[in-house]
Amino acid sequence: MKPTVISAEALFDAHRVALKWEWIAGHAAPERRFDEVAVRDAQSAADLVGYLNYIHPYRVQILGRREVSYLDHVDSDPERQGRRISRIVTLEPPVLIVADGCVPAEKLVAMCERAEIPLFCTQESAGHCIDILRGYLGQHFAERTSRHGVFMDILGLGVLLTGESGLGKSELGLELISRGHGLVADDVVDLYRVAQTAVEGRCPELLRNLLEVRGIGLLDIKAIFGETAVRRKMRLKLIVHLVRKETLDRDFERIPYEPLYEDILGMPVRKVVIAVDAGRNLAVLVEAAVRNTVLQLRGIDTYQEFIRRHRDLMDQGDAGL
Repeated sequence: MKPTVISAEALFDAHRVALKWEWIAGHAAPERRFDEVAVRDAQSAADLVGYLNYIHPYRVQILGRREVSYLDHVDSDPERQGRRISRIVTLEPPVLIVADGCVPAEKLVAMCERAEIPLFCTQESAGHCIDILRGYLGQHFAERTSRHGVFMDILGLGVLLTGESGLGKSELGLELISRGHGLVADDVVDLYRVAQTAVEGRCPELLRNLLEVRGIGLLDIKAIFGETAVRRKMRLKLIVHLVRKETLDRDFERIPYEPLYEDILGMPVRKVVIAVDAGRNLAVLVEAAVRNTVLQLRGIDTYQEFIRRHRDLMDQGDAGL
């Protein structure tokens, strides 16, 4: 799912403090939105906001010192200035932003009023505006989904604990928290495709810092364990799927030849399967799986090394015949 709606008013309110901007013109169109086709076709937030450029219509246009100077240099020719400003308006930007503390030309203000295009002015630099708005729009328009599980920061890696209900995912999460790891979300995890190779997990506002343990109820992890026991968000790098022992024996190989992956929002995410059985220390097993994944991400594959040793041993045996 990729949302396509955000109004100029919402954009203004979200950055009123950070960018300290003023709404100069276009007050009649507070609900003006991004073009849905432009949002759908955008490869990244860079396609939705940038410096004045006639090649990219339907995006937030930033006017810094150079762009304002470009318009002001034709003050002696009002007709020429009007043509240049009208070209900007015909791009149908959802918002125009004049940055670097520049004063917009009167004709630009008047034309934005007539065309009902919101015009914001800020003392902040144009580059700073672009960085903030690209990050904000990139997150807002990111493809997203929700998954059931416990999402944690384990040894610096974003790990999603999944499995059937009743297998003790939350209890495992509590054990890992007590061992110094961090909680991102329990029960429901919101996942966002924030880049071509990155999926980010966050906690819904309603459940932030909360962990439900059967028999105890809701625990405020931040209040119990402190600020360092919770995280706002993490990049998803590993899925640890808990299954019953009979399920593991029936549906999965004991030692998979190839790493397992699960598709999340079109991106393959590494996956390991751990059986839940009496006497097994799941927290230690999860930590071991995370450490092994870190090695694999660095190009060190223990199983492939074992295969190489086995092949070398066989070759030595054949040579001795």
